[in-house]
Amino acid sequence: MRFDTPKPISDSLQKYLDKFPHKKKLRQGMVLSVWEEVVGSRIASQVTDIHFESGKLIIKVSNQVWRHEIHANRFNIAKRLNAKVKAQVVGDIIVRS
Repeated sequence: MRFDTPKPISDSLQKYLDKFPHKKKLRQGMVLSVWEEVVGSRIASQVTDIHFESGKLIIKVSNQVWRHEIHANRFNIAKRLNAKVKAQVVGDIIVRS
């Protein structure tokens, strides 16, 4: 009898996600769930609404100062979010106040 070597469950999960019909929505949900972890609680607490619209991450903040701060760092934030979910999900971030 021949046994294969054990494989990490993450490999099996990744294979499943690659075939999952709604993987785009699932990955967008993953981005939303790791938002606070990636940007920190201080920035996350200033966000009043966050959602995806036409492939762009739309963020609404409480005031102009935070809008400018997040806007200035949007490329870095997008890069860190994509790295966290291991997929190119966030192409652009639009910040509104």
